[in-house]
Amino acid sequence: MGTVETKIGGAILRLVSEDLTERDVDAIVNAANSRLQHGGGVAGAIVRKGGRIIQEESDRIGFVPVGGAAMTSGGTLRARHVIHAVGPRMGEGDEDAKLRKAVNSVLALAVEKGLASISVPAISAGIFGFPKDRCAKILVGETAAFLKKRPNVALHLVEFCIFDKEAFGYFDKEFEKLT
Repeated sequence: MGTVETKIGGAILRLVSEDLTERDVDAIVNAANSRLQHGGGVAGAIVRKGGRIIQEESDRIGFVPVGGAAMTSGGTLRARHVIHAVGPRMGEGDEDAKLRKAVNSVLALAVEKGLASISVPAISAGIFGFPKDRCAKILVGETAAFLKKRPNVALHLVEFCIFDKEAFGYFDKEFEKLT
């Protein structure tokens, strides 16, 4: 597992296997639940590393529907912001469409806020049980399509930060299809 990069439109699409909470980007993406309660998994790690302010700001936002995204500050993280993306839980129905909507919500919010770089985990592929191969196909495919349609936005780096070795392999296969 190393770093894989490809150019899409005016942006770089990158795949890394690193600690998401250490990424030096404008925003890291948190795979969140609708109530924005960040107790376990990636969300818990982000709050532990970035500080209680992330949970406090999330509490003020309140509820985000599945497929939606909201942004808080990054607290003491290297990233200035955290985009909280609410992906689907397996078994709730129409999961692929909901995950497509979630990644597009993240990208649209990043563009709306003028962000230049974001780092994205395998949304829903952890404790929400979404199959890792389908997650990779949807996240990479939707992101590539989004960037191709918008070559002149400020967002010039979208990185997938995938720590799980199996998931990284699926993301790597999707990157190969882009070149």
